Amino acid sequence: VQLQASGGGLVQTGGSLRLSCAASGSSIEHYAMSWFRQVPGKEREGVSCIDPRSYGGQTFYAESVRGRFTTAKDNDKNILYLQMENLKPEDTAAYYCAAGPGCHYFRTRGRSDGVDYWGEGTQVTVSS
Repeated sequence: VQLQASGGGLVQTGGSLRLSCAASGSSIEHYAMSWFRQVPGKEREGVSCIDPRSYGGQTFYAESVRGRFTTAKDNDKNILYLQMENLKPEDTAAYYCAAGPGCHYFRTRGRSDGVDYWGEGTQVTVSS
């Protein structure tokens, strides 16, 4: 599956953005779909993951974004979304979408990302 993220940009503190990840080559309904982010010089951080094969379509969020970010999939359009509200300067990062067999990053508490496919990043910058 090929992934292409978009929707990043510059926003003020408290603002909102919606990231999109368009998939091609395979349906995203076959994968656990994740968002990660990374700041230069820091480790990559898992932001969210939807695992449709878990009972009830389990969704995971990093503690730092829970309540502010929402991830969702449109299987018909083959697009993954990340709606980001109440953005903070510490949310500034390059955001990447990813596909894999499960939400391993969250299930292993960051010890393994378990990702098979990565998209190119889209930069989000939150000004204070």
